[in-house]
Amino acid sequence: MPKILIVDDEEGIRMLYSMELQDDGYDVITLPDGNGLIEVIEKECPDCVIMDIKMKEFNGLDLLQQIRKRYYDLPVILNSAYSSFKVDLKSVAADYYVVKSSDLTELKEKLKLALETKIP
Repeated sequence: MPKILIVDDEEGIRMLYSMELQDDGYDVITLPDGNGLIEVIEKECPDCVIMDIKMKEFNGLDLLQQIRKRYYDLPVILNSAYSSFKVDLKSVAADYYVVKSSDLTELKEKLKLALETKIP
């Protein structure tokens, strides 16, 4: 069962994504922000990270750069309410970019693609 790490400062989003993805058979862990992100990745070895960009104390694009420095092959899906970040140069380091929606169809499709293309 693939393990998914969700990093988002909105508790409602973390709960919704957790429930939906667990219902789809994923093992889900969550973080409310980027605090200790690299340590959690080291300890939990997720198969994919779904991460918000605009968090209260953290910038998801900066966190993405930290992930890429150590885990270049770990799939990361940026998940933001703002489509404007798609054009930010830092966002190209992500595998996928999904604009937040109450309909998780696109997110689930990108997650499936990210896991299929993950280098073992």
